[in-house]
Amino acid sequence: MHHYAANSRRFPFSILTVFLSTIFLLPAQSFGQDAPKATPPAGQSADQDSSPQALAGLIRQLQAQVQLLNSQLKDIQAQQQSARAETLELRKELNAARAQLASKGAEPAYTAAPAPPPTSVAPPPSSSSSSADAQRAGLEERVTQLEENQQLENSKINEQSQTKVESGSKYRLRLTGIFLLNLYENRGGVDNQDFPQLAQQLGTLDPAGTFGGSLRQSQIGLEGFGPDIWGAHTSANIRFDFAGGFPSTPNGVATGIVRLRTGTIRFDWANTSIVAGQDFLFFTPLSPTSFASLAIPALSYSGELWSWTPQVRVEHRFVFSDDSKLLVQGGILDSFSGDIPQSSYQRTPSWGEGSGQPAYAARVAWSHRTFGQFVTLGVGGYYGRQNWGLGRNIDSWAGMADITLPLGRMFELSGQFYRGQALGGLGGGIGQNVLWNGPLTDPSTEVYGVNSVGGWAQLKYRMNPKIEWNGALGLDNPFASDLRPFNGNPSYLGSLFSKNLTPMANIIYRPRSDLVISFEYRYMKTYVLDSNAPTANHINLSLGYIF
Repeated sequence: MHHYAANSRRFPFSILTVFLSTIFLLPAQSFGQDAPKATPPAGQSADQDSSPQALAGLIRQLQAQVQLLNSQLKDIQAQQQSARAETLELRKELNAARAQLASKGAEPAYTAAPAPPPTSVAPPPSSSSSSADAQRAGLEERVTQLEENQQLENSKINEQSQTKVESGSKYRLRLTGIFLLNLYENRGGVDNQDFPQLAQQLGTLDPAGTFGGSLRQSQIGLEGFGPDIWGAHTSANIRFDFAGGFPSTPNGVATGIVRLRTGTIRFDWANTSIVAGQDFLFFTPLSPTSFASLAIPALSYSGELWSWTPQVRVEHRFVFSDDSKLLVQGGILDSFSGDIPQSSYQRTPSWGEGSGQPAYAARVAWSHRTFGQFVTLGVGGYYGRQNWGLGRNIDSWAGMADITLPLGRMFELSGQFYRGQALGGLGGGIGQNVLWNGPLTDPSTEVYGVNSVGGWAQLKYRMNPKIEWNGALGLDNPFASDLRPFNGNPSYLGSLFSKNLTPMANIIYRPRSDLVISFEYRYMKTYVLDSNAPTANHINLSLGYIF
């Protein structure tokens, strides 16, 4: 379709250039002082050829040709307007398809549409005379120059028809993100109002119910597409939100601070990729579907391991057939231990970074097509070391598994599970990493890593292309036997928690590919060690615009 539109525009323009060139050359051949004089036809003298009647006839012919050219120019303008409208409509459809895929968790790589090939211009009719050959050479030179100019103009038109962000380099940059408004209501005490994770005991002055709104879970991202290096496609991306805290101003809760989420550089070959930057935990790739909790993954502290961690990883894909694939991933990560920064300006080492070595992780995932849909099973492992001073080293480790299981065309079951120790830096153990039985400055004080087990499962029901239902259940369970000997030495959360249970359900409606409306209910029950188990209810209405 695009090739036809381009050719239809180019063909009249080529005729136009030949006519205009002929018009400009004819006076030079006929009236130029130094131009060679053509031999008049037999039976016609030079005086007759240059008579006023002949000139008047030539002028009338030129006027007719100009009228014809004006008509052709109008046709060209109409065709260009039609082609631009068609390009804009196709761009809208492409953006809609990309947004729909991104909302499902897999945003496809964008590839610029190739420009239509230039249409060759037929050479002017040949002539046996030398003057005609010279004239044709001049015409071909001018036509070639006009062709090049037209190609440049076409490329500029194609660029203007795309939605692009200007960058400091010649490579393409794309702006993405979501404007997200969350209206919420809580019944009971929670650790955080707009995207809670834990239920808490209400204080004396705490209200039994709260209501509010927030836009701080909105996100902005930039994606850059660079050159091919060593046979690999290069790209980079960076993403921010506004959940980095609140300024100390009146009503500061409505003006969230910008926060860095992820940023990576990729080198992608046919079956191998190298990724470097700050990214999600590649060995726990899944998360429950929710627009009520984008600032952090849903079911955090309820079995979902997550962190945005500086890392370098290598991925290799083994393609056995169109129906069977194997993905192998391995890399090193910054060894996070869940520490709160000691300073707002200077970066001090965490207990994990103080070990002098990175953390290590790997994952293997097998995908097989069954009844037209891919079933994916993955297993992974993680190891890091933490140095708590005075020779007290703690091993942080985890083994995990994930599954994505389509159940026909409308249903899908997914889940993720782990077992590990000292995983507070990754959200495991309800954020409880290690415990100790005395002052850390005392060499006799012992430090122990908290063992925990947890996970979540989700059932998705796609009613139709615009409506889907999701129900999920998450559980994180630190070992009470590890916590009980240290009761009275609470973590930074304020209490020792032995279990956190969170069921949730939501409905997501997409009236358009770039508009989403979601309603979610979440119930939280958090068990305090050897004490009560407060509960809370969270209701969230989300309205988002994806761009």
